[in-house]
Amino acid sequence: MRYHNITKDDMLNGDGLRVVLWVAGCSHCCKECHNPVTWDPYGGLPFDEAAKEEIFRQLEKPYISGITFSGGDPLHYANVEEVTALSKEIREKFPEKTQWLYTGSLWENIEHLEIMDYVDVVVDGEFEIAKKDTKLHWKGSSNQRVIDVRGTKERRQVVLHA
Repeated sequence: MRYHNITKDDMLNGDGLRVVLWVAGCSHCCKECHNPVTWDPYGGLPFDEAAKEEIFRQLEKPYISGITFSGGDPLHYANVEEVTALSKEIREKFPEKTQWLYTGSLWENIEHLEIMDYVDVVVDGEFEIAKKDTKLHWKGSSNQRVIDVRGTKERRQVVLHA
């Protein structure tokens, strides 16, 4: 996995103050994407132990609410395995911290992935310029959804067991 940046004290990409990992690699290539430099899976820097330790140092701060995985797309084939492992490790080390994930993929296509066992909130769907709305909270276009992962899974289980 490669990444472009680790943002500290971010308040735009999820609830509270967060650390954001901007991964490299995206196959959605949305028109007028705000971060097209992250599309190339070979761009940026290799994600190494130093980068992971930088994230952990940020998550140790009591005022940091959690981590947000963005990019690029954390679920891109070049990222999903390592992002899943990192997400799992963060859940184990920092169970009180929330994890957000931005992806151009739809919830219906990703809800079965292992990473959804660790992520709290997914913002799904490609950015659509025709549906851009700067008044939306945590998303860029009205087709995108902010999904409470655990709540959605629990409601689905209730329906399946009813």
